[in-house]
Amino acid sequence: MRRLLLILVILALVSAGAFFALTMPDRVAPEELADLTGDADAGGAVFWAGGCASCHAGEDAEGEDRLILSGGQRLASEFGTFVAPNISPDPEHGIGDWTLAEFVTAMQNGISPEGRHYYPAFPYTAYRMATRQDMADLFAFLATLPASVTPSEPHQVSFPVTITRGIGLWNLLHLRDDYVVDTDLTEQEARGRYLSEALAHCAECHTPRDATGGLDRTRWMAGAPNPTGRGTIPALTPDELTWSVEEIAAYLNDGFAPDFDTAGGQMAEVVENLSNLTSEDRLAIAAYLKALPPVGE
Repeated sequence: MRRLLLILVILALVSAGAFFALTMPDRVAPEELADLTGDADAGGAVFWAGGCASCHAGEDAEGEDRLILSGGQRLASEFGTFVAPNISPDPEHGIGDWTLAEFVTAMQNGISPEGRHYYPAFPYTAYRMATRQDMADLFAFLATLPASVTPSEPHQVSFPVTITRGIGLWNLLHLRDDYVVDTDLTEQEARGRYLSEALAHCAECHTPRDATGGLDRTRWMAGAPNPTGRGTIPALTPDELTWSVEEIAAYLNDGFAPDFDTAGGQMAEVVENLSNLTSEDRLAIAAYLKALPPVGE
């Protein structure tokens, strides 16, 4: 019995050690970013492409108030409701005292300055594909925005989801460094892929998820259930979305569909963001969507 107990204790210790080793926070060292200088003007385009205001601006914020990133937007899921935090330049309640290395670590590795794993409701799995220069530019732009003293609200989740260290295991499955669409693309399509997969994270809504909550890369942009429980989010593959490149680009600019419908719900927010991009970038996103493989291929 003593021998069995000893074996069980050793196995428990080994398992615990393996768990902590596998879920160790992966931080970006400041030296990796030493040559980068952020450009706030360029960061503005990254901000709008990334849809930062859609989650981090206050609920029902309009106009210039969308640049006050006090947080509070709620994202419902089967794992609970996640609440977007304050990411304004306030040093106490926002990210005003963060370093660039801490910001890039959060954006691309999903790790807080304190070493805590963020929930993947924050799409760091997409932002991971962004260039470090774009991250530095975004950081510079965020520093120019109004500070908000509104405290971040806690997420509304239950055990075992509250054990954030376990997200490190989830990251082993889903934190990737490759594009989903890896076929030969034109320069325009490749730019659209970057905007769609790395910044705008279109797949977070338009791709179904597997049992672990990760995106099902075999059904990329194939449409998905609405996490609110109300209806479905449409597919964007060319066999389902039959609009032309020009029609898609126009929709991303003004929200008017070729069939005279208009963007509503969260898509209206997406259009409001993407309307701030250049027409060339909207055409690039549209070209990328037309280059997607049909579902099942």
